[in-house]
Amino acid sequence: MPEVTLSLPVAIGLFILVLGIGAAVVYFLLNGKTPAAAVSDAGTPTPTVTFTPTLSMTPTDTLEPTATPTVTPLPPIEYVIQSNDFCDTIAWTYGVTVQSILQANPGMRCELLSPGTTILIPQPTPTPPPAPTPTLSPAEATIAACETITYRVEPGDSLQAIAANYNVTMESIRKYNGLVDDTVFAGRDLIIPLCERKPTPGPTATPTNPPPYNPPNLLLPADGAAFTAANDSVTLQWASVGTLRSNEYYQVTIEDITEGQGRKLVDYVTDTKYIVPASFRPTDTIPHVLRWFVVPVRQTSSTTSAGQPVYEPAGEASAWRVFTWWIAGSPGQQSNTETQPPATAETPSP
Repeated sequence: MPEVTLSLPVAIGLFILVLGIGAAVVYFLLNGKTPAAAVSDAGTPTPTVTFTPTLSMTPTDTLEPTATPTVTPLPPIEYVIQSNDFCDTIAWTYGVTVQSILQANPGMRCELLSPGTTILIPQPTPTPPPAPTPTLSPAEATIAACETITYRVEPGDSLQAIAANYNVTMESIRKYNGLVDDTVFAGRDLIIPLCERKPTPGPTATPTNPPPYNPPNLLLPADGAAFTAANDSVTLQWASVGTLRSNEYYQVTIEDITEGQGRKLVDYVTDTKYIVPASFRPTDTIPHVLRWFVVPVRQTSSTTSAGQPVYEPAGEASAWRVFTWWIAGSPGQQSNTETQPPATAETPSP
C-alpha cells in the first residue's frame, strides 16, 4: 500500500477543519436547519422548505340548550256558512274573535255572508301546560315550613341546656340534626326548630262572677193576705232578675214568726214561683203570721258536713212580705191536720 506522509502542521490543520465541520453540523441539526443552502447552477441559492407543525385545538363540548316546550298552532277549521249565521255567533261557537275570522278570510264581510260559502275558522292557540312543581312529602313540607335558627355549640354546652334555653325538646333537636344521642361538640352548628317550642303555661284563668243581681220584686200574694184551711197550699211569685246560670238559684225563706224561731223553711228553685207545702201549714186554730223573702244565690264548690251544697249570695235580697194562715174548724178537723208530717227545714230542691 502507498504510504501518505503528512507534515505536522498539515495534520493539525486537517484535525481543526474536521472539528469545525462537525461543530457546524451539530449546530444546524439542533436548530432545525440544513447545514447549508443548496446553490443552483446559476448561482441563485435555492431555499430549503421547512415544515412547521400545525397545532390542533381540542374541540370544546357544546352544551345543549334546555328544551323549551313549544306549541304547534292548530290548523284552521273549514266551516260552511248556514242561513241566519252571523260573524259574532260563529266566533262565539268556536271560542274565537270576529277579528281573527276576518284575518283568516281576506275579503270576507260580515254584513254579506252567503250561505254555502266555506270559510276558515282559526283555532285558539293552545296554552302550554305549566311546568310541574315539585311536590313535597308531608314530612318534608313540615320541615320546610318550620321556623328555625342556627346555634353554634359553645364549650361547656349540653343538649339539655340548649333545649331548655330555646324551650324545645331534646328529641326535636336530635331529629332536625340527625343526632343519634345527646352528645354535642363545641363548634358545631345546630338547627333549633322554633316551630316545635313547648307551650308556655300561663296563669290559670280565674272565673269572674257576674255582677250581683237586683233584688227580686215580689208579686203574689199581696202583703198581709190571709189564707185558711181551705187553702191546702200557698203559691209565692216574684219577678225574674234575669237569666240564671247553671249554678244559680232563687233562695226562698219562709218563717213562722208567730211561733218565734221554731218554724223556718229554706228552699232553692230556678223558677219564679214557689208552692209552700201543706206540711208547713199551721196545725192549730190560732192565726199564724208567716213572712217570706227571696234572694238570688250561687252554689259554691264547698259542701256542709252533711254533704249539702253551700250557697253564697248572688245579689240583693227582696223586701219582706207577710201573710196569715190559720185553721178554723172543729176539733176533729184539727186532729186530722195534726196527723200531717212536719215540714222539712232548709232542704234544697234545685
